[in-house]
Amino acid sequence: MTGASLTAQYFDDIFGSDDDPWNLASSEYEAAKFAHTHDVLADRRYARALEIGCAHGVLTGHLAPMCESLLAVDISTKALAKARERVGDRPGVSLAQMAFPHETPETEDFDLVVLSEVAYYWGLVDLDRASEWLRDHVSPGGRIILVHYTGETDYPQSGDEAVEALWSELAADFDVELAERRDTYRLDLWKRR
Repeated sequence: MTGASLTAQYFDDIFGSDDDPWNLASSEYEAAKFAHTHDVLADRRYARALEIGCAHGVLTGHLAPMCESLLAVDISTKALAKARERVGDRPGVSLAQMAFPHETPETEDFDLVVLSEVAYYWGLVDLDRASEWLRDHVSPGGRIILVHYTGETDYPQSGDEAVEALWSELAADFDVELAERRDTYRLDLWKRR
């Protein structure tokens, strides 16, 4: 565990050197994980959703049909350019460059916030910042879904550390709807009381 979150430059370098650095658009593993995420959320329709760390917009494409309004944000302008090509013309989808949690949407509350493969990029200070924002901006009855790789990384947190740090700050205001572990990732679904 380290103290500093990864920067926009880190992600622009990653996306600048490889068109699809994590094989989000091509791997069967990612496709199955995105389908699983979709299926867990598909029991309802969401009026206002936020996807933090949308990368190329592959998961965004799965989320969009369930949402009246979906704001997908990413720290990397290079990733967002690819996301615009993929989902920029979808009804209800808007894309924005944002270094969450330092920058946050200035809009109404959300009834869905998606943190897929993103929280482990944040240091402890930013995990605290994210928790505070989530507590204040997820509507009653709204959901947070977290999907994170559980193997070793060279990121500021492991997937487990990041999710547990967020939960320790949010447990008083959220209930666990679902907590699943697969071979290489965990999926957590929390509901705002």
